Amino acid sequence: MFVILVYDFAQKRVGKALKIGRKYLHWVQNSVLEGEISKGNFVKLKKELEMLMDPEEDSVILYTFRSQKYSKREEMGLKKGGDDNII
Repeated sequence: MFVILVYDFAQKRVGKALKIGRKYLHWVQNSVLEGEISKGNFVKLKKELEMLMDPEEDSVILYTFRSQKYSKREEMGLKKGGDDNII
């Protein structure tokens, strides 16, 4: 499946959230990651973020698609993220 992860964590946890996300997805820009992921790794990703987050302060949004071919992506302005992020 193809996933877009958007997160907003308190400053003291934001670096750890990025580190968790990058184990499974590609960093696109501040607090946004995307990529293909297996169902098993998707469950692991959610569990790790859930264990890190404080639900009173932090939030996560996960957009899931059957595959990347059912999504469209446009970039405008400054490109952030790595060059290994070829979609």
